[in-house]
Amino acid sequence: MSRPKVKPKALRHVFSVPEILEWVDAHHARTGAWPGLDSGPVTGILAEKWRNVDSGLRLGLRGLPGGSSLAQLLAEQRNVRNSGGLPVLRRKQILIWADAHRKRTGAWPTSESGPIAEAPGETWRAVDGAFRVGVRGIAAGSSLAQFLALRRGRRNLRDLPRFTVRQILAWADAHHKRTGTWPTTTSGPVVDAPGETWSAVGVALYNGRRGLPGRTTLAQMLAARRSVPMSSHLPPLSLPKMRIWARAHKRRTGNWPTPTAGPISGAPGMTWRKVYNSLREGYRGLPGGQTLAVLRTERPTESAPRPRRSPLTDEQVLAWADAHHQRTGRWPHSRSGPIPEAPGETWRAIDRALHAGRRELTQTNSLVCLLAERRDWRTHPYTPQLRSRQILAWAAAHHRREGSWPNQRSGPIPEAPGETWRSVDDALRLGTRGLPRRVCLARLLAEEYGIRNRTNLPRFTHARVWAWLQSHFRRTGKWPHAASGQVIDAPAETWKAIDVALRHGYRGFAAGQSLGRLLAARRGAKPRG
Repeated sequence: MSRPKVKPKALRHVFSVPEILEWVDAHHARTGAWPGLDSGPVTGILAEKWRNVDSGLRLGLRGLPGGSSLAQLLAEQRNVRNSGGLPVLRRKQILIWADAHRKRTGAWPTSESGPIAEAPGETWRAVDGAFRVGVRGIAAGSSLAQFLALRRGRRNLRDLPRFTVRQILAWADAHHKRTGTWPTTTSGPVVDAPGETWSAVGVALYNGRRGLPGRTTLAQMLAARRSVPMSSHLPPLSLPKMRIWARAHKRRTGNWPTPTAGPISGAPGMTWRKVYNSLREGYRGLPGGQTLAVLRTERPTESAPRPRRSPLTDEQVLAWADAHHQRTGRWPHSRSGPIPEAPGETWRAIDRALHAGRRELTQTNSLVCLLAERRDWRTHPYTPQLRSRQILAWAAAHHRREGSWPNQRSGPIPEAPGETWRSVDDALRLGTRGLPRRVCLARLLAEEYGIRNRTNLPRFTHARVWAWLQSHFRRTGKWPHAASGQVIDAPAETWKAIDVALRHGYRGFAAGQSLGRLLAARRGAKPRG
């Protein structure tokens, strides 16, 4: 029986750089874009693909010298920006660009500030990415915001200094000494801490931000640490006593008091604003619906005093909230208007009562806070506290279910409705929601479970990689390339990862190299496979 004839293998086309440039120009003229690895077939050249051209340039195949790439050829011959061989960034140059941006716009740049006018082709997002990942000559583990905070004193809203209770109390003492009153969340800037406000302090105290444990208020802290009476525990006011204060004010100043008249002489801690609010809203035993004008006469006309509100319970408010949610599909807030189940009540009145702890309600800062605690309504910034042990349990469940460990892009957490891995990662990075600052989810998993942290991989050295190359050659008789798979002498590494690090400047390497170039430099010849 005769053997079948074997069809001779067709000789493959031999490339040349001038010829490739002709194909490149034709592609650009036809499509308006420069070709890349994924541009498909080379038009007009039978059975050729741009990926084949790139392989020939990289590996020295089909008549080409090797040690290059399609992207590098375009950068050298057509001035096309090569993302794999970007120039090294210098901190001094970045500061010059940032100063120019601020001079031009009045604000410091952020990662969302778009292109850099003084550096065509560069963007602030790329600069921020270089700081975070550690490429283009910049060490990893920082950000553009952190860099500007360090070198230009720009306040980094995602990395604010941590608070301590002792520090806040010192600021409160200074405020009291200076003004005669204790601060509230509406007291404006903290004079002794430029850039801080009492509102920000209150948010941090309640939400457990900036190193604080959370679930308390500024008023509660001052009541516990400085014996400052809370509004819900203040003694009742009487009209005769307030009229005495008003007449004394008139004798002293020549005018009747107004809400902006400031502290009341002879009544420590009291201000005319507080009296006005109590008269209007019915606080501290007053009927409500009145103004300071009622203090000008001995027998005021109280034609339409606001009726005293009946006591409430948290369970009653929650029942109304449940009914609102069932009816509208949303939880109520202070602007949700009247409560159909309670004629005469409004959600704004409930919110104010919760804030002040009036009408026998538990003081929880706001209606939103009550719903966040009792109905698990997740609304920024009132999110529940987290614990590292809880996060690790969710991660282990994710691993059992998916076969891989979660990262910030892993989406919702089934075991915690409303929670996502991105929100957990943010809380870990910022040290919020009761968590210590651990930098990121990846680092927590690396510390607790020994999971490889892709955001903090060990650095490479040329000597170490060269040793792995030689070991591979001794074992296989061939020099490795990017597609050679796992590095046997470093089981967690791949030749692809090393090639990417060499090309992009990751993990301690300068950008613009490759495995082929490293072999060429070490062996004194261009590798061909």
